[in-house]
Amino acid sequence: MSHVVIIAGAPSKRSRLTGLTDYSTRTLSKAGISVEVIQVADLPAEDLVKARFDSPAVQDALSIVEAADAVIVATPVYKASYSGVLKLFLDLLPQEGLRGKVALPLVIGGSIAHLLAMDYALKPVLAALGGRHILGGVYAVDQAIERSEAGAFTLAADITSRLDRALEELILTLDKHGITIH
Repeated sequence: MSHVVIIAGAPSKRSRLTGLTDYSTRTLSKAGISVEVIQVADLPAEDLVKARFDSPAVQDALSIVEAADAVIVATPVYKASYSGVLKLFLDLLPQEGLRGKVALPLVIGGSIAHLLAMDYALKPVLAALGGRHILGGVYAVDQAIERSEAGAFTLAADITSRLDRALEELILTLDKHGITIH
């Protein structure tokens, strides 16, 4: 069975980014793919900031990434780049920590003006980590994801459509590379 890890780089689970990651988890699970989510903000902050590779929580998270066939890297955009929380975690990955893995970036920002942050900030880092199968990704604006009082998220139709296409591409890429789906 294929195994995907979602690295969620939002500083809070209340972030609208969670709408994208929850939708991705449900969609991939329905396709028979095992999914795990690493909420980077839930890792011990001091371990991340001080790059404590021997931290049990950090080691567990790195092991999850190592065991995955594909990685979805999800982040909000702050100051025209991916989040600092995500940066701290990516800095802990081995030099070729994404080698042989399919990578799908998911990015959310306050406006369409930050669209290129995915191509000019995040994708180069994924490539530097050995990623060679980096898919196009999905960029969403905050306004396209509604959060209810109960904390549930509703995605605009254009976002679900683009996300469905990106996840289908992820599944097809895994299949193309001989990684079992069911």
